[in-house]
Amino acid sequence: MTRDRGPGGREPGGEESLADAFGAVARQLRHASQETLAPWDITPSQLRALRVLGHHGALHMSALSDRLHIAPRSVTEVVDALEGRGLVARRPDPADRRATLVELTGSGEDTLSAIRAARGLEAERAFDRLSAADRERLARILRLLRSPD
Repeated sequence: MTRDRGPGGREPGGEESLADAFGAVARQLRHASQETLAPWDITPSQLRALRVLGHHGALHMSALSDRLHIAPRSVTEVVDALEGRGLVARRPDPADRRATLVELTGSGEDTLSAIRAARGLEAERAFDRLSAADRERLARILRLLRSPD
């Protein structure tokens, strides 16, 4: 049964709906993340690519596209931008001369480490209002929401 909401998505009695509250927090986190990434001039898509390459090592462009869930044309744009900044490099696949691998450069590894440290501080600031018990509960709830049915 769906409950009627008043103006602005508020529940009767003026309470903000769970979906609205969650959306507002998500927007705050996205904004904080954009501010954190600004010194490196890295887009969220580029950061995702750096993270995937940092986790999996050198990948074919098609594998990177699959892991990022983006079109091959889009992954080419992301890799071109990162390569232009010296954060990734393309190299021939020794097992298949027709194929190209993409991997992090030393500068890419350093940049990824610095961003991870900055984002860790960002997360601490975002969640420092919660008690340790509330953080644990929130983490458990978010894992439940992320897991497939």
